[in-house]
Amino acid sequence: MSAEPRPQPEPFDAGLLAVGDGTEIYWEISGNPAGKPALYLHGGPGSSLRSGSYRRHFDPQRYRIIGIDQRGCGRSRPLASDAPSELHRNTTQALIGDIEAVRTHLGVQSWLVSGVSWGSTLALAYAQAHPGRVSELVLVAVTTTSREEVDWITEGVGRLFPEAWQRFEQDSGRGPGERVVEAYARRLATGDRQDRLRASRAWNAWEATHISLDPGWEPASQPPDEERALAFATLVTHYWAHDGFLRDGQEILRRIAEIADIPAVLIHGRRDVGGPAITPWTLHQRWPASRLVIVEAEGHGGPRCYEQMRLALDAFAREN
Repeated sequence: MSAEPRPQPEPFDAGLLAVGDGTEIYWEISGNPAGKPALYLHGGPGSSLRSGSYRRHFDPQRYRIIGIDQRGCGRSRPLASDAPSELHRNTTQALIGDIEAVRTHLGVQSWLVSGVSWGSTLALAYAQAHPGRVSELVLVAVTTTSREEVDWITEGVGRLFPEAWQRFEQDSGRGPGERVVEAYARRLATGDRQDRLRASRAWNAWEATHISLDPGWEPASQPPDEERALAFATLVTHYWAHDGFLRDGQEILRRIAEIADIPAVLIHGRRDVGGPAITPWTLHQRWPASRLVIVEAEGHGGPRCYEQMRLALDAFAREN
């Protein structure tokens, strides 16, 4: 099979699934209705499925491709930007429950689970909670959202971008003893709308900076939609300030033995300065059924990383 991106299939089914407390999760299915079930988990938290370009990485003849907008973003409701008072309902454990609700709703017994960036953290946490429901894992730009990773991406990596980090820190409005990420999370959850928008702009400016050592990186040609940017900043700071709602921020690594027999491909860019390769490397050392692929010339994802993702997905499809 070709490793080139395929034409993007359109969903043949989609809907909103009520999961309680007024929350509705958007789901969509494309590809082959009788194919191997595969779930895609987007990054962020809060990035959403966006244009649906993730579908191009799956062989639509072999896969029943399922995507969801995680709670609080995209076409799921309510948006985090509209209901910051409901953020306490948005946790990794709640997302795992949402995934299970969608799986049950769609009648899937087990599925390949793929994820990018934060989506890889969520995929790992879901697999550890429900190992019998996961046949394989394909993860790109691998993270575990540990305290160490969050502190690096919000503070430590500022050693490489001191000018941008100084603005980022000054704009945080943090108080004594408050971490930068905690200050942004506080303002985005409790501030008035104008202050939340200011915090969102400052946060997203930093997000655009710390991945820019990738030689293929280009800044966005125009500002992102303000509401989408606000939902993203609200969710990512909420999760990062709470160590991904994972015990001690180290839960995934500590529990890796629970999924040691699940086949996995871990794909990571060497130049990912925001998320150094030590994370997937450490996971791989403790995961006998995993394969680690380091893409030397890329950072936080990129064309070659996604080429490796397609190769891994094609290989698992052939084994089905």
